[in-house]
Amino acid sequence: MATIPITKRGSEKLKAELHNLKTVERPAIIQAIAEARAQGDLSENAEYEAAKDRQGFIEGRIQEVESKLSAAQIIDPTDVDAGGRVVFGATVELEDEDTGAAVTYQIVGEDEADIKLGLVNISSPIARALIGKEEGDTAVVFAPGGERRLEIVAVKYV
Repeated sequence: MATIPITKRGSEKLKAELHNLKTVERPAIIQAIAEARAQGDLSENAEYEAAKDRQGFIEGRIQEVESKLSAAQIIDPTDVDAGGRVVFGATVELEDEDTGAAVTYQIVGEDEADIKLGLVNISSPIARALIGKEEGDTAVVFAPGGERRLEIVAVKYV
């Protein structure tokens, strides 16, 4: 089985979600099914059907999260020393060569990516363009809006 890189923060987030699904969501849906079943005829009971559908979703998500955690390669960015190169977990300060706009991104795993928070997926075009580059290099990103040239201002492992 292939390993999936994930930051320590992302791993903790998945573990918290799994704990919530098992200790809060699962018991609540079991109770909802029991209440719907107590109402009698199950063939025309919409509440029962909705509860069973929700149970299927919860059980599927539990399996998905457990699978991701078992295949996870947890990487703590503070323990990484890549000699100034951009690697998984690195926080990169960039400047757009055309507009002069400054942005900061951290390269993270698929499940923790959130562009609004500056967390980019390792398999995204921008992350692929940055990996292996060093401070002072220019990364060329082929985005849907066209080619973007980003200068790497700083690389941190935080």
